[in-house]
Amino acid sequence: MSDTDGDSKGPKSRGVFCDLMDLGNVLCRRGDWEKAGESFTTALTLKPDEKNGLVCRSRCYLHMGQFENALRDAEASLKDDKTFCEGLYQKAEALYHMGELEFALVFYHRGQKLRPQMQEFRLGIQKAQDDIVNCINNNTSVKLKMNEDASFLQKDEEKAQPSTSIQPLTEENKDQTQKTPVSEKVTRQLFGEFYSDKKYLENLLKDDGLVKSKTKGGENLQDVIRTYLKYLDTCTEAFNRKKPGKRENQSKPKCSKQRPGAPREPARFLLKSLDDIDAELTSGNAEGSLKKAKEVMEEVQRWSEKVVPDKKEVLGSLHSCIGNALIELGDMDNALEHHQKDLELAMKCNHPEAMSRALDNIGRVYAQIGDFTKAIEFWEKKIPLLRRGEEKTWLFHEIGRCYLELGLHKEARDYGVRSLAAADEIADDKWHINANVLVAQSEMKLGNIESCVVRFERALTHAKLQEDDFLANAIQKALDEAKTQLSR
Repeated sequence: MSDTDGDSKGPKSRGVFCDLMDLGNVLCRRGDWEKAGESFTTALTLKPDEKNGLVCRSRCYLHMGQFENALRDAEASLKDDKTFCEGLYQKAEALYHMGELEFALVFYHRGQKLRPQMQEFRLGIQKAQDDIVNCINNNTSVKLKMNEDASFLQKDEEKAQPSTSIQPLTEENKDQTQKTPVSEKVTRQLFGEFYSDKKYLENLLKDDGLVKSKTKGGENLQDVIRTYLKYLDTCTEAFNRKKPGKRENQSKPKCSKQRPGAPREPARFLLKSLDDIDAELTSGNAEGSLKKAKEVMEEVQRWSEKVVPDKKEVLGSLHSCIGNALIELGDMDNALEHHQKDLELAMKCNHPEAMSRALDNIGRVYAQIGDFTKAIEFWEKKIPLLRRGEEKTWLFHEIGRCYLELGLHKEARDYGVRSLAAADEIADDKWHINANVLVAQSEMKLGNIESCVVRFERALTHAKLQEDDFLANAIQKALDEAKTQLSR
């Protein structure tokens, strides 16, 4: 079979696919979403199930206001890998823009649980929660829809709700879950037309024959109803938290065992605190980030595991935040100590994501202080934990750079090739450039000048696609030097 006969695995088809993805990414950076979408669509005719291509096209649809198409592509990207974080984020974003706030919140939480260091998920959670509360406070009428598209709710997604969420108000758990007493009259006034939906769903749960049936998407109807009820109860609690006065005073006896000043809702407190810590570091205020992280750690250390069941994971995240702030401040010894504590806690919790984060940061510290052997040691331990294409191409590149610094040129080239393969998977111009330059430099040291020239030429092509004149000029100079050696 020839390359043009539909063999998407052939080298020619792979090259065409990458070129189309590259073109689409360039058009995205220019804000030409329609043409970018056309380029991604053409690429997907070669690889219909390529998840990164589906996410890229979904993003284009989102910018063009075609939210249902964006959702369709996001769901398709999750078909074979339900933990694909880019797909989860894109699905959450599509749902959010469609006004399906409660469902968007589910997927923001699922993604945040898988990749707690990915700020986009935390910001998504915050905006979805804020909009839900605003809908209630503004007395916005939001009708629940028992539509056929409920199949994207997964049975285990109830676990992804905030830990402060109230369970559905069924008879068997009403007393345990309703943290703030709300009378029927208050509830009716609060929700208006929404109230009839709530009572209707509660009554549906009493029909044993009905709740055992399934939607067209294969979801148990009982699970769908309970998810809607959980959303309603979460909104009720959020509204009552914001109301001042008598109701706040009535709830104080439930918190009497806590230390004065301790937050009534640890999950919300920690989420906001981590956002603040990240925001300070991102804005360049490493000292402010460090101070805030230390304050929060002191607070968490006083809490029992009943208050924070995942206390070790939380402390690990805070050690990571402190370590990152210390890196920015140039205090590498103390930064290393905190990242090592993060690794110890992650191993105790058997938390692969946290282990990957800690190994990443420890390697980064060693690389910055020039201990490349140690950096390689910790980064190579991270390899089995890699899941995302961007993470792979970055890590392989950094390990290759360390080997290059140590004069181990063959190892450097091999990791450069691995980085390039990962860059192909995600069709990323930036990492195509970095990986090709690394391979070119390694080949130069190994005396393979022809191969070196080819790699520099490929890096130059991608630099021009990115319209990065400074980078293109630097690569052109290196290429000219390589060609000079080749002509000797």
